[in-house]
Amino acid sequence: MSSVIPVTLPHTSYKIIIDANALESLGQQLTSLQLGQKILVISNAEIFNYYGETVINSLTQMGFEVFSHLIPAGETYKTLDSISQIYDTALKHRLERSSTLLALGGGVIGDMTGFAAATWLRGINFIQVPTSLLAMVDASIGGKTGVNHPQGKNLIGAFYQPRLVFIDPIVLKTLPLREFRAGMAEVIKYGVIWNPNLFKQLETAEKLDSLDNIDSEIIKEIITQSCQAKVDVVSQDEKEVGLRAILNYGHTIGHAIESLTGYREINHGEAVAVGMVAAGKIAVKLGMWTEEMTTRQDNLIQKASLPLTINDTLNPQDILEILQLDKKVKAGKVRFILPTDIGQVKITENIPPQVIITVLEEMMKIK
Repeated sequence: MSSVIPVTLPHTSYKIIIDANALESLGQQLTSLQLGQKILVISNAEIFNYYGETVINSLTQMGFEVFSHLIPAGETYKTLDSISQIYDTALKHRLERSSTLLALGGGVIGDMTGFAAATWLRGINFIQVPTSLLAMVDASIGGKTGVNHPQGKNLIGAFYQPRLVFIDPIVLKTLPLREFRAGMAEVIKYGVIWNPNLFKQLETAEKLDSLDNIDSEIIKEIITQSCQAKVDVVSQDEKEVGLRAILNYGHTIGHAIESLTGYREINHGEAVAVGMVAAGKIAVKLGMWTEEMTTRQDNLIQKASLPLTINDTLNPQDILEILQLDKKVKAGKVRFILPTDIGQVKITENIPPQVIITVLEEMMKIK
């Protein structure tokens, strides 16, 4: 049975449909959206090899004219050059304003497809079909699109909402183990920042490190609750002028580590996990959170086989400098999201740099 989560925003609304074993029904779902005939599917070779034929058959059976464009997998290809290549394919197939770009893949594919859709002909239809856990619960929802700059993650982008997010959890069976765990970092994040019931549900699980260790109904419930948490926040603050910033919990230091390692050594979810550990420790040092709570959080991160420490090849001072380039810097002050309770966080800009350095040094020594 499918779950439908409505996303209601001031200028646009859409649905998130979560339906197991239903990828074949994608074309039917799109017919109600009154899209133009042409759909360009953006994916990478591995995902397209698994699910491209199913998606294209589903779309063509409903009368759509379908083309495809493949981008190599990985964060290193999340660039303006890759966007330019999407434009070339869009031009080749004469995509019009009524046409659609459909993202079939993880967060990188979704971010790039959304940015291309936002900027081609000043905005065409955009559909999200996420295939990674991280994309399902986070990247595909909320309209953040963009690419990386060599000096920072997602510095180039736009807010652009999809017409539909279609999630079939069955595709997780082909997701590499490391990527599944990366997605669990975002799930844990929602428990810490918004949903204490989700946090407690995760605590009851013996392991969170693979699809095989979690019941299929629990997986669907985790995805549904995580999506609902993000929708709750985004519906109140679409353009991140206030509340939505809490979704960056763990991302401030996480993004800095990703950037310093060239987006090659550590993936996004692993970086967020490390960032959450750091945020928890900073909150304890500032008297905002308790040791017991940070231990509970870190136990969940450990259950998902995610990292709790920082590679000692990195320099804390370098991380601090990268933080100054973060999009969330305001008047020269780095904005951190720090926990105050399970299910509650606070946005703060007044963290002494020495506290950050001390926590980073501690996390490098704990091995």
